[in-house]
Amino acid sequence: MLSWIERGKKVIMNTYKQFPIVLERGNGTYLWDVNNKKYLDFVSGIAVNALGHAHEAYIKAISYQVQKLQHCSNLYWIMPAIELGEILIKNSCFDKVFFCNSGTESVEAAIKLSRKYGKKKKGKDCYEIITMKGSFHGRTFGSLSATGQIKYQKGFEPLLKGFQYCEFNNFEDVLEKVSKKTCAIMIEPIQGEGGINMADETFLRNIRKLCNEENIILIFDEVQCGMGRTGQLFAYQNFNVKPDIISLAKGLGGGFPIGAMMANQEKADAFEPGDHASTFGGNPLACEAAKVVLNELIEGNLLKNVNESGNYLIKKLNDLKKEFSFIEEIRGLGLLIGVEFEFETDEIINKCIDNGLLLVNAGKHVIRFLPPLSVKKEEIDEAIEIFSQVLKELKI
Repeated sequence: MLSWIERGKKVIMNTYKQFPIVLERGNGTYLWDVNNKKYLDFVSGIAVNALGHAHEAYIKAISYQVQKLQHCSNLYWIMPAIELGEILIKNSCFDKVFFCNSGTESVEAAIKLSRKYGKKKKGKDCYEIITMKGSFHGRTFGSLSATGQIKYQKGFEPLLKGFQYCEFNNFEDVLEKVSKKTCAIMIEPIQGEGGINMADETFLRNIRKLCNEENIILIFDEVQCGMGRTGQLFAYQNFNVKPDIISLAKGLGGGFPIGAMMANQEKADAFEPGDHASTFGGNPLACEAAKVVLNELIEGNLLKNVNESGNYLIKKLNDLKKEFSFIEEIRGLGLLIGVEFEFETDEIINKCIDNGLLLVNAGKHVIRFLPPLSVKKEEIDEAIEIFSQVLKELKI
């Protein structure tokens, strides 16, 4: 293990604060490192591995496609991309899709489409986008500028101009910042990196009404909370509020890099050939992978499992909250769950890793539970047992 880590340090840029383990293989909800130590994976590549590891149909689909066509170009029509687009459009409130490779790219596409639409409809000065404090939209310059957390932006100023930040769930604050320059309002229905903060349905309804009245685009960033993670195919379905544009990635590909930006027809029509592109967007392998994920979510029992397993996990965590007074709150939806503590959580996460459980934080005081959407109750019991034992051993 140490040998691999030393080799990595010599060649890979120091952009991640990595844990001292080297993972080699996975199966279902479990991972093994190069020393053959077994871990319960309750990170899922940060909400990516929706089907867990080594899913049979997933492997079969990608293996078959790689023998036919790995890549061509969006200069030509790509059959898996068309098929994937049909599935997404049929099962959503949107009319058109743009494929890319990641969440930050899907957000960038949403930003560009919103600005193009705003300028077409309201003039050249309509380019501002309102986002929420505590949000996280990505690491590229547009998405970083949209992110409402200074800690991610520090050292990269000056940022892209044209963004205003409002208090999450504070409609009055949004009203104060809306102007003739506002082309869009972008919201995560559930803030992931910000601490698993839930949007209030009334807040979202008020935003939707405002956007209708002022011809402002409503964007939902569902990069982390979409694709079945909340127990619905899309997170917006939990709130009965339909956005004009949505950004997707992470769980969409189940581990294969793919992102998507979808829009209703009127907004999508603002783009013309040459306005936006992505060399690998709609790649046949990525689209075949995503088709398997969507088939499991729509035709299989995966969403049912998310709701049942999510409720079970929340109950188990609430039982721990009663036992440990330093747990302040359990919040989330489906299998996107946050546990907030009175103190910083690095020690807990490190000790859980030592005991064979992988978890990830969301800020300094919140630990996220993000198992594969296929997680079983007995695996939740195993995770809770490790988590509980670690909490008992804390010297508070």
